[in-house]
Amino acid sequence: MAALFDALSVFENVRPAEAGEFTRRAFDAGRLDLTEVEGLADLIASETETQRRQALRQMGGGLSEIYDGWRSDLLRARALIEAELDFADEDDVPGSVSDVVWADVCTLASLIEIHLSQSRVAERLRRGIQIVLAGAPNAGKSSLMNALARRDVAIVTEEAGTTRDVLEVHLDLHGLPVTLVDTAGIREAEGLVEREGIRRAREKMRQADLILWLMPSDEMHSASPDDLLNEPDVPAVWVLRSKSDLASPAMTQDEPGTVSVSTRTHNGLEGLIGRLGKYAADHIALSEDPLATRERHRTHLEDCLSALKRSFDSDSKPLELRAEDLRLAAESLGRISGRIDVEDMLDVIFGEFCIGK
Repeated sequence: MAALFDALSVFENVRPAEAGEFTRRAFDAGRLDLTEVEGLADLIASETETQRRQALRQMGGGLSEIYDGWRSDLLRARALIEAELDFADEDDVPGSVSDVVWADVCTLASLIEIHLSQSRVAERLRRGIQIVLAGAPNAGKSSLMNALARRDVAIVTEEAGTTRDVLEVHLDLHGLPVTLVDTAGIREAEGLVEREGIRRAREKMRQADLILWLMPSDEMHSASPDDLLNEPDVPAVWVLRSKSDLASPAMTQDEPGTVSVSTRTHNGLEGLIGRLGKYAADHIALSEDPLATRERHRTHLEDCLSALKRSFDSDSKPLELRAEDLRLAAESLGRISGRIDVEDMLDVIFGEFCIGK
């Protein structure tokens, strides 16, 4: 690549393209809107088949069609209200013309609420299910991560506390995206580095969709996740009996709700992968309908919904203020697709692209 750029640089008026420059030109020319641009960025970054299909739906304008339709409905509602405000003295504009719009506004608010609730899992599909491996030091977390990733991602030794930082690897489980996170062992640490690693581990556990808590089968009194389960905002926790090949006769039977696995003999590994794949499928949207996939979309939709609810919340509210609420709602929808001034967010969006796209 460097040699190619050197060869091209001898020509006059030739320079390397900026990140996302060609897509930015398509946006400026009106050939793509922001949701389609983001769909293209997601397509480039997609790692699984389901992510690819979702990105293609968004890139094809499915999301834009929904939002532009809602925005057109709001523009029509505003036009009826402003007709009543501006031409109240005209005989052919009845004074109650704005009354007919509020039922439609309520229906639109309901549609946006449903869309938001469904889109939570679509966001999860875009970023992937996050599964955190947690437990005491030397519980087998790094060995399990290497086994699931089918390569040496983490260092594995007999020494406790080898993992000091957070390690992540992206997996494709039956076409579904999963981010597997290895964390530092949870214990009372003395060193500053290990304490920081444990703090980051707890932070990752709070952000996870699923926690796999490893309890070595060769330790009768290994650390349990009881304290973790009592913390607020803790996601689902599965207890794994790791190192099942070292289990004593007294521990050959799985406790209720636990899964035994051995990375040395691979016993229980395929069963665990199957369960994780089913969990991912149950918690990721596979709908063919276009759904909001980014926090930016969610924020503007929530702003729109809030403005809509304010507009029909009180009949005693002056009509001028209710019309202003509808204007703000339409503006929020316009910000999603870029139908209004959105210069502040353009550099961030187009910065996701590699050179030449």
